[in-house]
Amino acid sequence: MKTYFDERQRLHHPQREMHNGDWTAHVETHVRADSICAAIGPLDRPADYGMAPLLAVHDAAYLEFLKTAFAEWRAAGRPGEAIGYSWPVVRRRPLDLDRIEAKLGRFSYDAGTPIGEETWTSAYWAAQCAVAAAEDLHAGARRAFALCRPPGHHAGRDYLGGYCYLNNAAIAAEHLIRSGSRRVAVLDVDYHHGNGTQDIFYARGDVGFVSLHGDPRTEYPFFWGHADERGEGGGTGANLNLPLPRGTDAPRYLGALEQGCAEISRWEPDHLVVSFGADTFAEDPISNFAIRTPEFAAIGARIAALDLPTAVVMEGGYASEALGRNVATFLNGLGEG
Repeated sequence: MKTYFDERQRLHHPQREMHNGDWTAHVETHVRADSICAAIGPLDRPADYGMAPLLAVHDAAYLEFLKTAFAEWRAAGRPGEAIGYSWPVVRRRPLDLDRIEAKLGRFSYDAGTPIGEETWTSAYWAAQCAVAAAEDLHAGARRAFALCRPPGHHAGRDYLGGYCYLNNAAIAAEHLIRSGSRRVAVLDVDYHHGNGTQDIFYARGDVGFVSLHGDPRTEYPFFWGHADERGEGGGTGANLNLPLPRGTDAPRYLGALEQGCAEISRWEPDHLVVSFGADTFAEDPISNFAIRTPEFAAIGARIAALDLPTAVVMEGGYASEALGRNVATFLNGLGEG
């Protein structure tokens, strides 16, 4: 299995986020990547596939914003990292905005995803890792792993949030479609619903989306990920959310995964993209499932039983000391299943 990571992904170093009414130290740091790299050995540096795969998924104005937001923030005399504080929750419409604060509100949906000096660089190379993994599948590989950091599945076509800036899984899936795949399935097994991925493909039938996640009635991102969200237009029936309660253990999780995998088999995709988050781990500091390290192997093995060429794209997982072991265990299960 080819594995991809670029050292520039370590440069993004968010300092703080607004959480439960107060500032707290940010949990999405380069230590996560360090833990994974140490556990799975040397990773390959991806080629630079340029902006085209990103533009195939994301709005051009949004990408330009990501490139320039920090410089605009500093030019406006603002200290620290760029974080929004005003969001257009109703009657959102295109406007010619001047102030960086307004642009942050336009292109984001939370106060937990700051933009720093190197955010664009790290997000760009995370996306290139996802494209590299997709390219491997297009060339005939059965497995590939993209260590994407920062993660991506909360980012939509023209917005950031949930620690995510570019939607790496969506970029990989779209790259496969444009390379000739008839249908791609995205399976999201992060603790949090992949709202950005769902949003991007919600009206499309050529990319199916299945997500197992904490019930959004109590868990972030709250507003998306409910079971009645089944797609629209040409994508009706190609979206399946399987929300699970706090405390979900491995047997219950594997039961839901069985349901999700059965749906993917019914779609008969040519390729599979897995948004893998290890924040389902019992000791994750911001999540509430009860998966133990050895149980990640069974999750990987069940996904492998789909017998599809599979690109794994890294999402969350914030128990940094155990993160590398959890990722390695999942990948071993995927490879042996």
